[in-house]
Formats: sequence, C-alpha cells, structure tokens
Amino acid sequence: MLIPLKIDNYINKNFKKELKYLVLLRHETLLKTHYSKMSITPYEGRLLSLISKLVNPKLILEIGTFTGYSTLCLAEGLKKEGKLITIEKNKNWKIISDKYFNLSPFYKKISPIHGDALKIIPNLNLKKIDLVFIDADKKNYSNYFDLVISKMNSGGIILSDNVLWHGKLFNNIENYDKISKYINIYNKKLYQDLRIENIILPIRDGLSLSFVKKNRIE
Repeated sequence: MLIPLKIDNYINKNFKKELKYLVLLRHETLLKTHYSKMSITPYEGRLLSLISKLVNPKLILEIGTFTGYSTLCLAEGLKKEGKLITIEKNKNWKIISDKYFNLSPFYKKISPIHGDALKIIPNLNLKKIDLVFIDADKKNYSNYFDLVISKMNSGGIILSDNVLWHGKLFNNIENYDKISKYINIYNKKLYQDLRIENIILPIRDGLSLSFVKKNRIE
C-alpha cells in the first residue's frame, strides 16, 4: 500500500461495491489458494471496470488470469459483440476461474487460454486489440508489451499492474531485488516509447496506463 491507511479506508467506503459473484470469487481465492494477494483488490476491480466501460472495447487481451477476478471486471465494459481473451500459464487456477466465468453474465465472451503467453500471443490472429491488461511475471513485462503494441487499435489502452513494486523502486534498493530491476526497465521503456502516452497511477502497487497514439509510427 502506497497511501496512508486513513485515506485508503476512506476510499474503500466510497466506491460501488462488488457484484455477488466477485465477492464469492474473492473469498474462494482466499480459502483455496496461498496466493490471494496476487489478485487485485475490489477497488482496483472497480477501476478496471470503469476504464473498460470508458474504452468500450470490442477485444480485450489479458495476460495473467490468476483466478479471474480482474478478467470479470474488465469484461463489464465489453461491447455487445465483444470478446476477452485471457492467458494464464498456471493451470492450478483453472478450476476456480472457469467456475466463476460460468457464473457471470460474460461466460460466452470470455476465452481462457492456458499456456505461455510469450508463445501464444504471436500465434493469435489479433490485429485490433482495444484494451490490454498485463499482470503476469514481471521479468517479461517488456516482452509482453513488444508483442502487443503492434496489434493495438489506435486509441487503445495498455494497463500494467504492480509498476511501483511495493515502493522499492524509489527507495534505492532495486539492486537487491531482481523484480524491481525488471519493473524499472519496463517503466523507463514506456516513458521513452513515442508510440504511446503513459502515466503511472499510485494506486495500490502502481498501475500504468498507456494510451496508444492514433498516428504512431511502427
């Protein structure tokens, strides 16, 4: 957490609460996995939902499903004929994610794929992605970005989670944390890429929002 607890508590009391199936999913993730902190929070979920609704995407690509909480939040903004492809390497979460995808009103729109995103994305026939959410292994964030940027629709959005990595990036201890190094390289990459406009939001563990320019040069 990067903001004072009092502010965090106030924020959590003043946003639209979770849908029932999201509450159930969050509780089951807590009970049946040892990695519940990998899931986004309800507040972050509402933010993803709002961004998705603003974009109103026809195609969403999510890299890193975990148990599907973020997937379902992103799906809330899909067009009527929209589709969400979500990729997860760890098959241990499939039973939970599939269960809640089927409980949601978006089950026909969500296409879960299990495997290595670095190998899967190049083989997907994706040309016009409107919204991407990257929340997988941090060392490959730069590689994931390189794979999706040329497939993005003009005006599309790329979201990347955990880009402040527990505050380690600005506490001068990145040399003792390999993941901090990867995240720092990624943040600099986004800052220098002329094809996007990027901003880091100090929400939870940091969320970057990259707008794909309409007149970008590949």
